[in-house]
Amino acid sequence: CKNWIPQADNVKICRSAPERVLSSAPKNSFQLFPSCICSCLSLNRSLHVDSPPLVPGQSFSYVHGASSVSLLGQTVGQSLQAAADRWPHREALVFVQDGVRKTFSQFQEDVDQAAAGLLALGLKRGDRLGVWGPNTYHWILFQFATAKAGIILVKMSVNKLKEPAYQLKELEFTLGKVQCKAVVCPTQFKTQRFCDMLRQICPEMDTAESGVFRSSRLPDLRMVIVTDSRQTGTVHVEDVMQAGSRQHHQELQDLQTKLSFDDPINIQFTSGTTGSPKGATLSHHNIVNNAYFVGLRLGFNWKVTCVPVPLYHCIGSVIGGMCMALHGITLVFPSAGYDSRANLEAIQNERCNFLYGTPTMYIDMLGQPDLHNYDLSSVESGFTGGSLCPPEVMRKLKTDMNVKDMIVSYGTTENSPAAFVGFPRDNEELKTETVGCILNHAEAKVVDVSSGEVVPLGDPGELLIRAYSVMLEYWDDPDKTSEAIAKDRWYRTGDIASLDRFGYCRIVGRIKDMIIRGGENIYPAEIEKFLHTHPNVQEAQVIGVRDERLGEQVCACIRLKEGLDCSREEIRDFCKGQVRQKGTGHWGIEHKIVIPLNGYPTGLKSFHPDGYPRWLSIPLG
Repeated sequence: CKNWIPQADNVKICRSAPERVLSSAPKNSFQLFPSCICSCLSLNRSLHVDSPPLVPGQSFSYVHGASSVSLLGQTVGQSLQAAADRWPHREALVFVQDGVRKTFSQFQEDVDQAAAGLLALGLKRGDRLGVWGPNTYHWILFQFATAKAGIILVKMSVNKLKEPAYQLKELEFTLGKVQCKAVVCPTQFKTQRFCDMLRQICPEMDTAESGVFRSSRLPDLRMVIVTDSRQTGTVHVEDVMQAGSRQHHQELQDLQTKLSFDDPINIQFTSGTTGSPKGATLSHHNIVNNAYFVGLRLGFNWKVTCVPVPLYHCIGSVIGGMCMALHGITLVFPSAGYDSRANLEAIQNERCNFLYGTPTMYIDMLGQPDLHNYDLSSVESGFTGGSLCPPEVMRKLKTDMNVKDMIVSYGTTENSPAAFVGFPRDNEELKTETVGCILNHAEAKVVDVSSGEVVPLGDPGELLIRAYSVMLEYWDDPDKTSEAIAKDRWYRTGDIASLDRFGYCRIVGRIKDMIIRGGENIYPAEIEKFLHTHPNVQEAQVIGVRDERLGEQVCACIRLKEGLDCSREEIRDFCKGQVRQKGTGHWGIEHKIVIPLNGYPTGLKSFHPDGYPRWLSIPLG
């Protein structure tokens, strides 16, 4: 089997999953351990999981990720230190737009300086520090510096699509909810003026000559650290880097023996569409191990990885930043804000061989009219999450961008984030029909939405996860925490899914997105998958709209390929007999609307009335 790579000491590892090992027997004949499996061999896939005993005539939706590899008991800071010791001269980070390149040893040195500087400014273990801004070197610098100092990082989203008044309201709520002591941000990014927004909430900044102030509206906030131009009432990042004395560096070293890998280290606010945003609180143990086992599943050794996803999302900071520290990969950030052309240029110029992205990001890159002009021959594999990747997109990635193996995944912020990840050598059906296989040391079950009872294997229901990766809590919100995590530590994802006996998961839709049309349950993902097969459709998402008679109707938001058009007859004829249960009544193009993606495209459900390519809103019922 060509998937096995010889190592030292008569050992081979599997290219698709390095945690799987072949050990030589006498006369150099290799013996496959019973717990191992290579997905390109004709072996039983059930070895991916520890399957429960089968009851005659019954099989329940429960799987557990098998593993011969132990969980790690280390902190974020210890992980980076180990990487710097092992690969001191290997490039860790490349920020193309800013011209920043750092080796592991250089990055480790900067992290120590920043961490000591934060201690010198009066922050201490357990304090919260918000990082607010796009993908720049300072973002990931403070991600690791806060962890090294035992300070809890608060990830603050850059969402320029929200109205300024709402942004201010959300900003004040976020900073107040977790009692942030400091905020790190640029003065501005594109049209967003971060410092001006903070001054509106904290006018005391204007008279804070030393950069330290007391806010009446946010009494815990003490300082704003700017990463670009110096501003009145703020502390500049260079001052932080120079603030740490020998005493503070010694304090930092002493602190490493006191930090626990179970300490909270990261707060990320989840969607507030159904109420106030909730602060998912993650520990060192959560994110270190999630990145470790995702990296093993992806087959990481030394990879040059293009990372256009935002650092303020878990896929950027954990599957990106933490995989860098644990597996020694080189992260290449093409631009501060999402830019498809910058992504392609970075892949070409930096010779990236691994790509990160949401399906929408890949669709945007494939849609570039001059795609064929870029040299993408270095590309080997890619990783995707956020939503299902349509089969047509998967095939085009292989033919047009040289992505030989696209690895699918599923997760949530509350799961640090990944719960299911595919194997590089999975077949096309598994890559397009599932969101991957249960991760090592994780459990999953599917229960009836109403009764909470485990459903038969293969039946849809609510997906629950129990693992080392499940968050500690929603910060200072015991009611919401108990709603999400039961006493037995099962986390309710809110997603409708089904499991197979090999540990693979199929996502049907969100409970809250499920459309009930005249008493019939309709899952948008099923319709979206079909619409993506239309030759003129670049992307589609389906939503429910109010209807006086049926309660809800189905509406498809379709993004057409550049230069192509689509009539109501074409859509009707294409769907006729195919979307049977989705409605057979009136069809038509109601009106043309524009629905742009947010700053980092992750899906089409971030609606806004200006900006992006042409869309069609089509009632499907």
